[in-house]
Amino acid sequence: MKLEYIALAIPFFVFFMLLEYYISQKRNKKIHQFNESIANINVGIVERITDLLTTGSFFFAFTWLHQNWAIFTIESNWLTWILLFLATDLVWYWYHRFGHEINLFWAAHIVHHQSDDFNYTAAARITVIQAFARGLFWSILPIIGFPAEMITVLLLIHGTYPFFTHTQLVGKLGWLEYIIVTPSHHRVHHSSNPEYLDKNYGDMLIIWDKIFGTFAEEKAEPKYGLTKSLGSHSFLWQNFHYFLELMVAVRLAPTFKQKIKVILGSPNNHDPRIRTLLERKLSQKVTHIQYSKQLIRAIKVKTLTTIGVLFITILFSHYISKPNLWLLTAFIIFSVIITGAMLEQKRWIFHLEFVRFSILCFIFNETITTLYTTTLIVIVYTMVLLFYNSINSKYQKVIFAN
Repeated sequence: MKLEYIALAIPFFVFFMLLEYYISQKRNKKIHQFNESIANINVGIVERITDLLTTGSFFFAFTWLHQNWAIFTIESNWLTWILLFLATDLVWYWYHRFGHEINLFWAAHIVHHQSDDFNYTAAARITVIQAFARGLFWSILPIIGFPAEMITVLLLIHGTYPFFTHTQLVGKLGWLEYIIVTPSHHRVHHSSNPEYLDKNYGDMLIIWDKIFGTFAEEKAEPKYGLTKSLGSHSFLWQNFHYFLELMVAVRLAPTFKQKIKVILGSPNNHDPRIRTLLERKLSQKVTHIQYSKQLIRAIKVKTLTTIGVLFITILFSHYISKPNLWLLTAFIIFSVIITGAMLEQKRWIFHLEFVRFSILCFIFNETITTLYTTTLIVIVYTMVLLFYNSINSKYQKVIFAN
């Protein structure tokens, strides 16, 4: 049986998220908010499923670049592994730094910094756009001469290590603070304290920040999140608000030169009034939301179900047809959009629930191709259509009852 064992990363990371939550409760440290944790996990879920569709293309691109454009021929040995480790970490530093200093890259990276919490769930806030930008930076490695297989191994390590730096439960680590990126260093990076802004970009080694003058030691207690909190848990708004802001800023810029300056300029020069304008038109945030027990239970069940579908989809991806793989991806994306909308009390979510239901019907019909199954699906689907409004009304009462 050919399984995609990278799926095991899902229970691996979920285990440590739950362990951190358990330890924080035992220590009486409130470092988790329900809505923040769900929003964080939602971003990570979509990144995982889209990675399944894009990771192979990155490996292909690295292989092609190495075969056609490699400057040097680098063989695998202990010295070249050390050199590659240093090279990937240095490239990561600059990718990360540009992600904070250039608007276009910040639009992709801002999602990682939106959470007002700092814990292992916040580590999941990686978007596919951010992963694509990262891939562009890493493309220099096969051009230098490092084989795609070596790069892939190092990038898996780089994808795992930072997860463990997203915690408030680990203090300073003595002499290791001078060499590697520790939770203390990364707490500084995620802080919105003025003295901590744009500091500690390193991924595994802190030496680059000390060399390039972007290091700051954790002294004052960090305040996490953006300098102006987003105040939204909508999956769509979190992922695309800054791209929309840039589009408005580009449109308002009078000359072509100034439009380019908006795209490649610093987020520090971005007009914050644009977000306020877009929030009035598009976001329509509800303040002081009280979550009912039914709603919390529904969100928990939906999130756990979505994680389960994600795990099974990735694990058995070699046995799933391409159309069904795309449909399952759509099912997962709609699921996280719904849970994000639930956190914001959006009443239109039932219509997306119907879309999810339609996708499931189609997948079951394609997977179990019998007359009995098709007939049953048609009957159930017809009944849902006939009583659509009644089901919607009941759904609203159950989910949003106080």
